[in-house]
Amino acid sequence: MSEKFWNASIEELKQGYIFETRDRSGIYTCLVCGEEYEKGIIYKNDNHYYEAEKYAALHVANVHGTMFNWLLGMDKKLIGLTDLQKGLLLAFHQSLSDGEVAKELGIGSTSTVRNHRFTLREKVKQAKLFLAVMELAEEKPGVSSPFVSIPRSASMIDERFAITEEENAEILGTYFKEGLDGPLSEFPKKQKRKAAILRQLIKRFAAGRKYSEKEVNAILGEAFPDHVTLRRYLIDYGLLDREDDGSSYWVKL
Repeated sequence: MSEKFWNASIEELKQGYIFETRDRSGIYTCLVCGEEYEKGIIYKNDNHYYEAEKYAALHVANVHGTMFNWLLGMDKKLIGLTDLQKGLLLAFHQSLSDGEVAKELGIGSTSTVRNHRFTLREKVKQAKLFLAVMELAEEKPGVSSPFVSIPRSASMIDERFAITEEENAEILGTYFKEGLDGPLSEFPKKQKRKAAILRQLIKRFAAGRKYSEKEVNAILGEAFPDHVTLRRYLIDYGLLDREDDGSSYWVKL
């Protein structure tokens, strides 16, 4: 696995590619094989033409299959799932009934399947708690932290957010060359730099107010042309929340 794969957000892992700015160009990179597609270039496939992001998604689907199946096929030591759990998730993904799952996997009654389903849901809860405990383990009670405060709602809290005030100022000065209210010169690849920038960008939104997707895009578009990427990262990092249908967005407190 490449560094880009392990540094990718959950949303990026689900879609199978990432977007990066490189030498003022936008690049879509496949997380599985590293194939790259430049924003602004039109790509042809079977007499159809696609812009770069659509072509990157097409590449992932045609060459690697769905990311669900690809991720599920990873070594159990990496994904942390047993063969039985993988089989259950695949069956659930196919919308099989509990009876069909029991028959398909040969694991007994429907109550057995329900128990396994419950165990998997508990695993999700445990993963969230593990992240919280790891963060707390690195904190020292009664000691003033030299690090920049990160919203407790952030969904990707880990060592990538450990930024000192000095580092934070340096990062912001590097990427907001025209001032903190101005545009980004580029959106960096390193997670620590992304965290600093996202923390600054969320300040452009008022807490307690709900925004339409158009308003969010307009605000982020003033900072960087690829407002979709910024919006996705703000949500994935737990700084911005939204309705399931995307009808409204708000600062996640």
